[in-house]
Amino acid sequence: TEKTPTQQQPMLSLSSPFAAAFAAPGLAAASLRTRPALMQEAAVAEPEPVAPPPFDPKAFAQTLPGITAPFGFFDPAGFCSSDGASNEQVSEGKVRFYREVELKHGRVAMLAALGFPVAEQFHPLFATDDAPSFSAFQQTPLQTFWPVVVGVIAVIEVFSVFTFENPASRDADGNPAQPWTIKKDHVAGDLGFDPLGLKPTDAAGLAEMQTKELNNGRLAMIAIAGMVVQEGITGSKLF
Repeated sequence: TEKTPTQQQPMLSLSSPFAAAFAAPGLAAASLRTRPALMQEAAVAEPEPVAPPPFDPKAFAQTLPGITAPFGFFDPAGFCSSDGASNEQVSEGKVRFYREVELKHGRVAMLAALGFPVAEQFHPLFATDDAPSFSAFQQTPLQTFWPVVVGVIAVIEVFSVFTFENPASRDADGNPAQPWTIKKDHVAGDLGFDPLGLKPTDAAGLAEMQTKELNNGRLAMIAIAGMVVQEGITGSKLF
């Protein structure tokens, strides 16, 4: 016999939970299949780590003290260019080496620029025939005992050896260490010698004093070179 719509409705309502029961595993399986795909998309969407930019020796040198007007950053020979004056890649240790060399020569030049003219007028330790400083060294006992003088200088200078990178070492990339490079944690010219306590405690004051020392040393290098050339040409004392 044909069933009426009212008789079919209970059967449909009874069958709907079973249909949902059979449909639920299918939906769960579909969601499980889509999860790996979403995870793969998320993994692909992650940005790749950006490699650090190559070291720029000129930019690093411009962060160091000693840059003042009117010249600003003055490097006409290109020692701090990417390939350096010797056409080799310049590292941070090499820039620090250049600064250490400049500072050390500046300090020696300041002493020389003071002692060169003063010793011509006042030299109580070694008697000379009132010769100019240009040739006074050859007229003192220091000329005979020059190995002792060199030895005393070497004792002082040997301490600077420990500020250099080990030539047999390698950098973080496994490349051999560049020769004549200073360790990155070394502060140029810092010998731990400040008996008068002149070193500022703040960073800005220290940078200003380091700039003054560098500028005075640069001027002294030019001055002592002029003194030596003048006495070498004239053969007489400065004053």
